[in-house]
Amino acid sequence: MEKLRKDLCAPGLLSRVRRCFVQIRDHRVDRCVISLADTLMSGLAVFSLKCASLLQYDQHRQDETIAHNLRTLYGVEQTPCDSQMREIIDEVETQALRPAFNAVFSQLQRGKGLEAYAYLNGYYLLSVDGTGFFSSETIHCEQCCEKKKRNGQITYYHQLLGAAIVHPDKREVIPLCPEPITRQDGQTKNDCERNAAKRLLPAIRREHPHLRLLVVEDALAANAPHIELLKKLDMRFILGVKPGDHQALFEEVEARARANQVEEWEFVDASQVTHRFGYTNQIALNQQHPDLLINFLEYWEIRPEKTLHFTWITDFFLTKENVFLIQRGGRARWKIENETFNTLKNQGYNLEHNYGHGQQNLANNFALLMMLAFLLDQVQQIGCPLFQQALVTNHSKISLWEKMRAFFRYFYIDTWERFFAALIKPIYTPLPDTS
Repeated sequence: MEKLRKDLCAPGLLSRVRRCFVQIRDHRVDRCVISLADTLMSGLAVFSLKCASLLQYDQHRQDETIAHNLRTLYGVEQTPCDSQMREIIDEVETQALRPAFNAVFSQLQRGKGLEAYAYLNGYYLLSVDGTGFFSSETIHCEQCCEKKKRNGQITYYHQLLGAAIVHPDKREVIPLCPEPITRQDGQTKNDCERNAAKRLLPAIRREHPHLRLLVVEDALAANAPHIELLKKLDMRFILGVKPGDHQALFEEVEARARANQVEEWEFVDASQVTHRFGYTNQIALNQQHPDLLINFLEYWEIRPEKTLHFTWITDFFLTKENVFLIQRGGRARWKIENETFNTLKNQGYNLEHNYGHGQQNLANNFALLMMLAFLLDQVQQIGCPLFQQALVTNHSKISLWEKMRAFFRYFYIDTWERFFAALIKPIYTPLPDTS
């Protein structure tokens, strides 16, 4: 059996995360026996093991085997109960969790795991999109956004703006620290994706000043202020556009087409799929911003059973040589929906489950700890042979998570290497012969 890679497997990754948690200022005046780092690592363990609830965690945490395994695998010396965990994590500033994401990302870079994600001219596709993870008509906190119905009933909700490095040819994604979409201090209006992007994208650039990023987003982002922000941050872009939202742009493209100023190209691939392109460069985004020039790409994928149609704008100068790559990059935006949010909601992570709401930051902090657990899994899926073998042996992530929880509860585990060995090839005790 292969040995664990120190940099891209659980022991090394969790060690770096814990060092980040140790650096977070403990807000408690009367600090008890349980440290903030132990509490945060316990929360991370809940989401790493995909526990269905904090109650499930609390029912087992006093088991001698659970305490032993939390100590040997996650470095937790003192385990908090579920109510202690909620109270402590509720008061942690959400932004204090960002360094843990950066530490894991740095480890991925150092371990050469990021190199395969370079896409166009050495740029990395960064897919950005929002998702909801909490909604209630009764439970709420200071940071909840509100939606008022006609009958006066208020729905309280939380969303986050996620960002993940993706590649058209890879199932694994590399999520960066998301930005909560929450009511900001002193504000009476709801937060929104556009405002969250003004916080998220500058934070990503500060944390990764030299990373060549090509941002892919939907039509909501195809507006002048957002494009100017991307340019200021030295980020390239491929943004979806729609006729209903960008009427002047599409009218100008039609005028250029009538004047034979739109380039066209078509080819049929080995699978008999027709790829048709129409593109034009240096066209104004809209009448309000005539000096903001972008490049427009229209694409059809024609199959016998259906035809798909897409339109984008980009700051890459479009040519016959790069339009196929541009459209693949634009379509890779869906990976933040399919391989990120859908996985978090439907593959055992339970993103939409209410693990605890709190009064301050608990809902957002739990969402970030869950995303951090997802990042750890994705990095191991990229660069940890034992994690990869365990996933193959167990056929699905859901099956692997179930086995991990069972072994974690019932068996003493001294190292991650032995844990993976058991997950890959369990040792079964034969039943006694009763014949």
